[in-house]
Amino acid sequence: MTPLPKATSTMASDVIRVRGARTHNLRNIDVDIPKKQLTVVTGVSGSGKSSLAFDTIAAESQRLLAATYPAFVQNLMPHLPRPNVDTLEGLSASIVVDQSPLGANPRSTVGTATDAWSLLRQLYASHGTPPVPGPHALSFNTPAGMCLACEGTGRAATLNIDAVLDRALSLNEGAIEFPNFAVGSLFWKVYARSGAFDNDKPVRDYSSEELEHLLTGTGPNVDTGTYPMAYEGVLTKITRLYLSKDLAALKPRLREAIERAATTGPCPDCSGTRLNAPARACTIANTPITTCHAMPATDLQDWLARLDLPTATPLITQLRSLLCNLTEVGLGYLALDRPTSTLSGGEGQRIRTVLHLDSALTDLTYVFDEPAAGLHAHDTTRVVTLLKALRDKGNTVLVVEHHPDVITAADHVIDLGPGAGTHGGTITYQGPSARLAGTDTPTGRALTTGPALNREPRTPTGVLPIRDATTNNLDHLTLDIPTGVLTCITGVAGAGKTSLLAHIPHQDGTVVLDQHAIRGSRRSTPATYTGAMDWIREAFAKAGSRPGHPLKPALFSANSAGACADCSGLGVTYLDAPASDPVPVTCATCNGDRYTAEVLTHTLDGLTIADVLTMPVDEAATRYVETPAGPAFSTLVDVGLGYLSLGQPLSTLSGGERQRLRLASHIIRPAGIYILDEPTTGLHMNDVDILTRLFHRLVDQGATVIVADHHLHLIATADHIIDLGPDAGPHGGSLRYQGPPSGLPASHTHTGRALTNRLTT
Repeated sequence: MTPLPKATSTMASDVIRVRGARTHNLRNIDVDIPKKQLTVVTGVSGSGKSSLAFDTIAAESQRLLAATYPAFVQNLMPHLPRPNVDTLEGLSASIVVDQSPLGANPRSTVGTATDAWSLLRQLYASHGTPPVPGPHALSFNTPAGMCLACEGTGRAATLNIDAVLDRALSLNEGAIEFPNFAVGSLFWKVYARSGAFDNDKPVRDYSSEELEHLLTGTGPNVDTGTYPMAYEGVLTKITRLYLSKDLAALKPRLREAIERAATTGPCPDCSGTRLNAPARACTIANTPITTCHAMPATDLQDWLARLDLPTATPLITQLRSLLCNLTEVGLGYLALDRPTSTLSGGEGQRIRTVLHLDSALTDLTYVFDEPAAGLHAHDTTRVVTLLKALRDKGNTVLVVEHHPDVITAADHVIDLGPGAGTHGGTITYQGPSARLAGTDTPTGRALTTGPALNREPRTPTGVLPIRDATTNNLDHLTLDIPTGVLTCITGVAGAGKTSLLAHIPHQDGTVVLDQHAIRGSRRSTPATYTGAMDWIREAFAKAGSRPGHPLKPALFSANSAGACADCSGLGVTYLDAPASDPVPVTCATCNGDRYTAEVLTHTLDGLTIADVLTMPVDEAATRYVETPAGPAFSTLVDVGLGYLSLGQPLSTLSGGERQRLRLASHIIRPAGIYILDEPTTGLHMNDVDILTRLFHRLVDQGATVIVADHHLHLIATADHIIDLGPDAGPHGGSLRYQGPPSGLPASHTHTGRALTNRLTT
């Protein structure tokens, strides 16, 4: 391990001083972070990066800032606990730029999220013809400008009655087949107790009047036994409660039901433009505002440059600057009308950053969460430029990142490790980025090891044909994807990789793994998801049973008999904070252990059930290797998740971790074809090597592995490469290279050039 630099006489005002940080797995670390510089915090997944940057530095900055607000304002905000740290000095106001979704409001677009839409509306309100009363008349968020038919969403949905209603059944038999309308539910009682229907009569025997009343009727309040509720037809209620919302905002069960029962398309009244007729009629240079709204940012920038409106020069300049910033961060292919719910975490993060580039505020601390995650090497240079621009404005930029291009561009690097979980939490290196390469740390070794080209690719066993693919920006692609090998589909972000994955023909035994959240409750953990928890409960029950006093496995379930009564087995209770989400607080009764005191008296090999659930997966894989749960634990280790604890809530996992967890569950029961969308997202270079070796092992066992990814080490080791481009959005979607990785450097694509640079450095 590289020794820490000796303390200097640097003034406290020039650094953020952290002393005795013990948040999560941090091991009482001391570190000085230089202000007004670009500092990267790196290390393997689970080494403690986020614990230092977000849960210690950013959290304390936000807590102290909140304490300056008046008491009534503080009561409206979540109450943040003080991080587990001895001393924090030199903090400034922090802005966290993470990868959380931008929002699920169906009216939220790239234009509204960046304020570009507001500027465009001002331009048209001032200079458009025919004139409009003001910018509000061009807004799809106000009645003055929105299409009333779709309420400004641009989408219309039609429910299939037969997908909602089983006409062969009566109300008492569950004729309404939609979540929240089951027999005995509150909504069901509205119909069953309305007196309008014979609850035992099949719906098919209803008169036309009865059927219409059931589906779309209205009526007086009905006594549900809980509280009175107004009568509202089934279709009317579903439309009001669910169809008007963005699908991404709905719970998985409701989202699946809507996808099954509804047909969604552009609103026929406004053709998907979201605006009413007067707003759509307003033009500048014979171009309606709706046309500008649908343009990619780069095209809109060019259109603005051609406008001859001297009086609007300041407004045009401001709008062009914003669009230029979008292009500079690699998002020039996005149209302003793109819904924010369709953006990736990385795209959303870069959009948030754009808003700060023209800000007049300085002396801030920006804390970024892996801004290069999911980006092609061609785009990471733009991210680095963005981060340096924020630094050069007089801000402190703190970045949690694995990408080598970002690490080497930093002024200062803090490398945590050496391992993950209990094996991490220490500083293995801190200092200039130039000195990190070659140090005896996982990051240092990875920086000096370039990708090695696969010179002997496997011979395919067959092909999966794709013909005339046109989804999104795909330009009538026709190609064959080989089977029995590892294929990597690559290209810059927005080139069409995910769209191409959707066209791959599925066979029996095809497994598709994307970045979507794992379905399950907040009680779900790696142990429950893999099925290992069943054996754990049974083992504790067997160990604790006595003659005449058998114990049931349910006693060792935090969802059942063994749950702490005060927190219902969650380990936390929630404080209601006005105008904010409930704040989780460790349960005072069970101290976060989730179980009753009686359950915790029982042990298995000297460990309580709470002890087992806090155990890292890699320790469990060794301890329980000969048990029925052994294969589940070993596969978690194989996919690089050995640092997770068995009882870690799945809601805390990143997109890449969730994908690998799903992959582990499928490896236990091998599949024929694996299709993965960016599995290396958020992974340290060391973890990418682990995942790459796993993919090759699956192929050696007879599987076909198809991966859409940007990571050069994975690309170099594949058997077959499909490179899309040349650029993103409308400038992508075509086949630029197909063949073995050895031929990619000579292809002169963005991927080929990036690989060449990495091979020669």
